[in-house]
Amino acid sequence: QVQLGESGGGLVQAGGSLRLSCVVSGGTFSEYVMGWFRQVPGKEREFVASISRSGTFDEYEDSVKGRFTISRENAKNTVYLEMNSLKPDDTAIYYCARGSSGAAGQYDSWGQGTQVTVSS
Repeated sequence: QVQLGESGGGLVQAGGSLRLSCVVSGGTFSEYVMGWFRQVPGKEREFVASISRSGTFDEYEDSVKGRFTISRENAKNTVYLEMNSLKPDDTAIYYCARGSSGAAGQYDSWGQGTQVTVSS
């Protein structure tokens, strides 16, 4: 079965940067839309960004536009999230996810998450 593994989270000061990585094993990586989500305690999981199969088209939640960049390297089965100008409100567990085949906006496989903490 497909497995997704995130890495790159940690503690950073406001205004700093982090790059998250997600390596996907199993399946054919290039056939799937990939996305990043985040969640804080007591709140619903929130969409952050997505990227098309070829990497040509990106989509972002409004609060991260201009600060975050999603990219993918299909030869390495890896999707990235470059996060710049980080704010305390960005603190969350970040998850990568694989899009469902034939169902736009839906995701069928999730990683275990990586913690991002932004200090004031």
